[in-house]
Amino acid sequence: MSVKIGLVGTGTVGGGCIDIIQKHREDFKRHFGVDIELARVCSLDKGEAEAHGVGHLFTSDFHDIINDSDIDLVIELIGGTGVAHAIVTEALKAGKHVVTANKALMATAGEEIFRIADEAGVEIAFEASVGGGIPIIDPLKHSLISNEISSVLGIVNGTTNYMLTRMDEDGMAYDQVLAEAQAKGFAEADPTADVDGFDAAAKIAILASIAFNSRVVLDDVSTEGIRNVQPIDLKTARDMGYAVKLLAIGHRLPEGIDVRVHPTMIPKTHQMAHVNGVFNAIYVTGDAVGETMFFGEGAGAGPAASAVMGDVLEVARHITLGIKPIVGCTCTDKLPIVPMDNLETRYYIRLVVPDRTGVLACAAEVFAKHDVSLRSVVQEGTRERDAVNLIFITHTAREKNIRAVLADLAAMEDMLQVEPTVIRVED
Repeated sequence: MSVKIGLVGTGTVGGGCIDIIQKHREDFKRHFGVDIELARVCSLDKGEAEAHGVGHLFTSDFHDIINDSDIDLVIELIGGTGVAHAIVTEALKAGKHVVTANKALMATAGEEIFRIADEAGVEIAFEASVGGGIPIIDPLKHSLISNEISSVLGIVNGTTNYMLTRMDEDGMAYDQVLAEAQAKGFAEADPTADVDGFDAAAKIAILASIAFNSRVVLDDVSTEGIRNVQPIDLKTARDMGYAVKLLAIGHRLPEGIDVRVHPTMIPKTHQMAHVNGVFNAIYVTGDAVGETMFFGEGAGAGPAASAVMGDVLEVARHITLGIKPIVGCTCTDKLPIVPMDNLETRYYIRLVVPDRTGVLACAAEVFAKHDVSLRSVVQEGTRERDAVNLIFITHTAREKNIRAVLADLAAMEDMLQVEPTVIRVED
């Protein structure tokens, strides 16, 4: 029997999927005993379908796919949480299996989607929603299922990792490297989702939900981006023996789940410190397996399409063999989210302040007032001769106290020239 597929979204990743099906359909039949047939494609641009030789399968209305009783499996690749939500939920309710790469949808409506899939007796697969071509969802749900996972750390956004790498290695300023990333197609014209950490936050919400068997949604993730990071911060980190990465962090603690995204200093001796450029890595610690790292290209047509088609072939194999969905939603523990205010770690804080007598002493008093102990203080000049960088490295402090320090400093007249740079230190 052939498994008929309806594809919604014929852009970069969708086009990659079409090409893989056309190139390897006979290989799939020979190697895996699975015959997949592309029956319908849907998008707003027929020219994209024609460019991949499937113009005869085109429709501009996704309902033509939902209502086609011959179609067994729907691939959703348009992204977002609007129309995509309707496509996924309506396909599941119609008894069709679904494969998606939609991280935002799974991070916000995952519970609903799993419930609908369970009620309909069909599968929802979403490997490509995190890490591009890196296999991580399936290993967490199957290969590592015998473990109690204690932590998941991820460099899961290729745009920001590329930018931080260029800033570190070549001393490029944030604005300069962002423009370069946009010119190379690594960053969107509106880079907000990447540079402000929202893309990474959606991904760690998905990973934490699976790893800790408890529902984590996008709004649970405390999120900060890299807009305030400059080459001086990366140089200082390097001198201290650290690298700076936009890290997506999930820890299972006795009191609940600690989940956050922010610029982070990690020791140069850690494998994650050497993940550079557009590459992604996900570091998982389990009680039986110990420490494992999954590494590879996190974005692009090839890696993403590879992950999507891996899901398609596995679901198609289940359909062909009559296998019921094996692992659906595992988020049954309902663990609380640990408030960000409770975080205790070390901090790197850089202030740009007026170059005048008494400013350093005044700032130090504010730290002392809120019970934040300082390990070291460095003063460096800036291009603006009337301002200096004050760089503070703290001993272990509580997040709530650090925020109180920053609030007091911001309230002081003529103290902060720009928004402070805060980088947490993970040892």
